[in-house]
Amino acid sequence: MKTILVTGGSGFIGRHFCAQAVFLGFGVIVISRDVPAAKQILPDAVQVLSDLDELSASFTIDVIVNLAGEPLAKKRWSKKQKQLFYTSRGDFTKRLFNFFALRDSVPEILISGSAVGYYGPGSDPLIESSEYVDGFSHQLCTHWEASARQFEKLGTRVCLIRTGIVLGDQGALAEMLPPFKLGLGGVMGSGQQYMSWIHVYDMVALLIHCIETQKLSGPINATAPSPLRNYQFVKILAGVLRRPAILPMPQWLIRLLFGEMGEELLLQGQQVLPLKATQSGFVFMFPELKLALEDIIL
Repeated sequence: MKTILVTGGSGFIGRHFCAQAVFLGFGVIVISRDVPAAKQILPDAVQVLSDLDELSASFTIDVIVNLAGEPLAKKRWSKKQKQLFYTSRGDFTKRLFNFFALRDSVPEILISGSAVGYYGPGSDPLIESSEYVDGFSHQLCTHWEASARQFEKLGTRVCLIRTGIVLGDQGALAEMLPPFKLGLGGVMGSGQQYMSWIHVYDMVALLIHCIETQKLSGPINATAPSPLRNYQFVKILAGVLRRPAILPMPQWLIRLLFGEMGEELLLQGQQVLPLKATQSGFVFMFPELKLALEDIIL
């Protein structure tokens, strides 16, 4: 089986991916800034290194799954924080390229993270070839994707995974659940903005699918085929929890509390469709939100 190098392997998506990759028989190596902490949450079969330089020059890496990046929704977007987003994504990916460009063997495949923020805000259906609206999220994703595309110079097949809101035991849903369980949830802003989401199991399965499907390359939307407006998402979530959802968070409050981050991530949205995934034969385990939430919550 192939050997996979994972960056961001101890994060929400990364740890789920590593567990599934080990189960399928892949060799898995994770680069982590905190080796002891990573070893606590990853399968024993995963080898954890603190730096790329620990990789033996003679050791062949077949696949890179590049998920590293400072979380976008943890803090307000100060100038310093924005620079950290660039450094931890595009600049780190450039370092990956420079490292492998000097090695005798190059990876066959690079699966590199991106986000649906690439498209900017809007309500029209979006596929991988759709036009974009400029803004910080688009610029960040463009920088990240361009850094990953450098691997094409080495003959590596590059997949750029434009990820939506990943639902699971961590991430956005985990942040939403406490108030909703107390009956204190509600729509954000107008509630008309689209939420393009994906169950974490489908997210992991799509990453594996990209590794195994030779014809896939370039941008690939990692979203379920049924994006919903925020008010629809809230109604279904409240229904699964059997709680009311009658306390909206108005736009002015979101802007006051979260600034530009709140504007781009909470008040704006995209209706993103996984055209390339479905055309390549990928089948979603959780194509509908109610099914996904019931699996996660109940």
